[in-house]
Amino acid sequence: MTDPNTTVIEGRRADTGRRVRLAASGGIIASMEETESSGAEASGPDELWIAPGFVDLQINGYGGEDINLTGADMRRRVETVKRLVRLVLASGTTSFCPTVITASFEQMRDCMAAIRLACEQDELTASAVVGIHMEGPYISGENGPRGAHPAEHVRDPDWDEFNAWQEASGGRIRLVTLAPERQGAAEFIRKLTEAGIVASIGHTAADHEHIAAATEAGARMSTHLGNGAHPQLPRHPHYIWSQLAEDRLAASVICDGHHLHSSVVNVMHKVKGDALLLVSDAVHLAGLPPGTYRTHVGGQVELQSSGRLHMVENPNLLAGAAVSLADCVGRFAQMTGSPLAAAVAMATDRPARLLDCTGIGTLGVGQAADAVTFRWNAEAGKLDVQAVYKRGRLVGPERHGDCVSDTRA
Repeated sequence: MTDPNTTVIEGRRADTGRRVRLAASGGIIASMEETESSGAEASGPDELWIAPGFVDLQINGYGGEDINLTGADMRRRVETVKRLVRLVLASGTTSFCPTVITASFEQMRDCMAAIRLACEQDELTASAVVGIHMEGPYISGENGPRGAHPAEHVRDPDWDEFNAWQEASGGRIRLVTLAPERQGAAEFIRKLTEAGIVASIGHTAADHEHIAAATEAGARMSTHLGNGAHPQLPRHPHYIWSQLAEDRLAASVICDGHHLHSSVVNVMHKVKGDALLLVSDAVHLAGLPPGTYRTHVGGQVELQSSGRLHMVENPNLLAGAAVSLADCVGRFAQMTGSPLAAAVAMATDRPARLLDCTGIGTLGVGQAADAVTFRWNAEAGKLDVQAVYKRGRLVGPERHGDCVSDTRA
């Protein structure tokens, strides 16, 4: 008789290609055994694959829920975080960094506090949030590198201000994206590093010397490399070349098929190798049906079935990323011709190790029972999520169409 407190999950492991049966109990993987004899069999289109739950270091929103909600009281903010967590979990991402972007001190403080309160009130939220990604406000003020961040709130690093946000978050800020050319950035990066927080270069117009100084001070990553940049750059040197050339910098990329051309993704993959990882950088419209929506930042935007999100007035301008990390895994494999195992590692083990998160990102006895099962269409680059487990509990599959009606134009 099966123990009612035990969850059994079966599938072909994405990393080894071997079929396994794992049993989860008490939130961890209690046992795992292979269910086929020597020699992995060829898989077909109906094969059920299994991988660790995806780990996303950059999510702004999903399914109509926005981390950076404005004009809302704290109760609404907290409930938004809880709903967002459940939508993200159902997409196949079982651990993530809610991302707080450039805004006024008060707005950013309230976003941090809402995440803290949601974690304190809700066990599922606490288990899914591995840290907060603070993207800005210490970034470039130039058009292009600044991206969609509001110019009026961009500023130089301030350690006292940061500590106030860290206090509001309950110590949950674990990743900070900043521009190393800002006044005092190198010293700020040193302090982040000493505090065990990952400093990441992004939304920058830095020269080579600033990139080198930031890395020497302890910066460990480049945020969505290739995006948040000028439309035109000097042939050489420039800040993308400098970050690519720095072996001490890992790099995240948005591989949704729209933010980076496949040729760029291939070059970054060849240069960075095992130091390249995937993020979705999803905005709140991700996971919603195709259509036209009105947003508080860009006005009217159009979401296409491909996941491309662009401004209605200027279709050449993207209005954010609108696919899940599972989608990015499939598209990366298709773009680069990489094995499924390599693409999955970029969204599981690598981001977990960057944040020094133990117990997630891999499948093994004693690890957290965070897993996703899926069908895999290599030719189409399509990873179709079937079921999602968080600490052994079924929390999926993904359901599209869970949208907030008042976001429609």
